[in-house]
Amino acid sequence: MAFFKKSKYSTLSFEPEKEEPQKRKDIPEGLWEKCKKCSATIFTKQKESNLYICPHCGYHNPMPAPARIELLTDPGTFQEIDANVESVDTLKFEGVSSYTSKLESNKKKTGLTDAVVCGRAKLDGRDYALGVMDFRFLGASMGAVVGEKITRLIEFATANHLPLVIVTASGGARMYEGMISLMQMAKTSGALERHAEAHLPYIVVMTHPTTAGVTASFASLGDLILAEPEALIGFAGPRVIKDTTQAQLPEGFQTSEFLLKKGLIDKIIERKNLRTELSLCLEYFEKASIVEDKKHKA
Repeated sequence: MAFFKKSKYSTLSFEPEKEEPQKRKDIPEGLWEKCKKCSATIFTKQKESNLYICPHCGYHNPMPAPARIELLTDPGTFQEIDANVESVDTLKFEGVSSYTSKLESNKKKTGLTDAVVCGRAKLDGRDYALGVMDFRFLGASMGAVVGEKITRLIEFATANHLPLVIVTASGGARMYEGMISLMQMAKTSGALERHAEAHLPYIVVMTHPTTAGVTASFASLGDLILAEPEALIGFAGPRVIKDTTQAQLPEGFQTSEFLLKKGLIDKIIERKNLRTELSLCLEYFEKASIVEDKKHKA
């Protein structure tokens, strides 16, 4: 019967070959970054080789302490002091993460023990004491150790009759240490008063950003106050001031350019010229000191 006849043709089904998805090439993390000012994409290594300055717009990014020290000292002359002084969680701070864990993660990230590196060095053959703050370490906030290291550096410079240079960068007091952090403002200022009484020079280089308790203490007490271009310098930030006072702030408020016009800093120096300018300043103070000594002897 036709009803039971087999079909003359067989039906074959073919499944299309599945194409293997192309493997995405992994781009190493940190290879590129976007400029915070002009939004240009730049090689991280290109920025680092250019003194951490954007090659497109000239924006001065925060500079790590080791790179800054290399820029401002003769090769092999920097001798660090108080390298092993480290912060402890005196107040047993509790939050989303502990203060101790934050300290450990920042040590691992930066290779530093805290937010300032201090020591003795030479610049064009002249001895001086140098302190450099590093914003990568908890925003270079000032706690007991930062205040202690700065104070010891000042006292070291005074005892050894050395000119003192401190490169500042800070978000202010370290909140994890409460009132202890605020006490560092008076301690560092007192040490600087004794340095001044010894007729020894103190030069400050303010970099982006230098704010709050650091600005209100040792950063503003220099015999000569220098700053990098477009650095944010102030106590409270412009956004906080605007929200609090409901006032329209002037253009460029709290930038180094604005403060230069108001007479609060002495000079703005581009980073590429900082080594030369600082050397000239040290030379001037050295000659002035020799003249002063001759007057006293006469």
